Amino acid sequence: MKYINKIRSLIYFFLNVFAYKKLHIKSDIKFSNRVEGKKYITILKHAFINRGGWLLALKIDDTEPNLTINEGCVVGDYCHITSVRSVIIERDVMIASNVYISDNLHSFTDIDRPIKNQPVIFKSEVVIGSGTWIGENACIIGAKVGRNCVIGANATVNKDVPDYCVVAGNPGRIIMRYNFQTNIFE
Repeated sequence: MKYINKIRSLIYFFLNVFAYKKLHIKSDIKFSNRVEGKKYITILKHAFINRGGWLLALKIDDTEPNLTINEGCVVGDYCHITSVRSVIIERDVMIASNVYISDNLHSFTDIDRPIKNQPVIFKSEVVIGSGTWIGENACIIGAKVGRNCVIGANATVNKDVPDYCVVAGNPGRIIMRYNFQTNIFE
């Protein structure tokens, strides 16, 4: 099975390498993923994108979007990651299944039009710091998350989170921080 997966990964690479902004030969993207805007997407060495996800880099104006998944990242099943400006997932980030990460949202200000017919608008750049773990069903919308953070399952993060924090709840709140004087999370 290991060799079959490696062959599938190489087939995906050779069929798609020129469509992406950058796609490393040692990345692994399952065929069942929906990927749109490949020319704005970078996936680096040892990044692993599990099945059924949706990666979208959508150009909504004159600014080119950027969606980068760095080395050693693992993206769980059925994740949805969308960028209209900039979503950067730094090294060695683990993302559980069913996670939503986006730098944008739908406008809803025109009450005479369905929201699905209103424009997509940029909220804020998203950076997920290296070494972070994002739990199942979490949502990160227009927020930066620091290094080595834990985003709890079902949390919704829409405000920046500093390094070495644990976030839980909806809306997401910091429930623990690493204390460098005592060398423990408090």
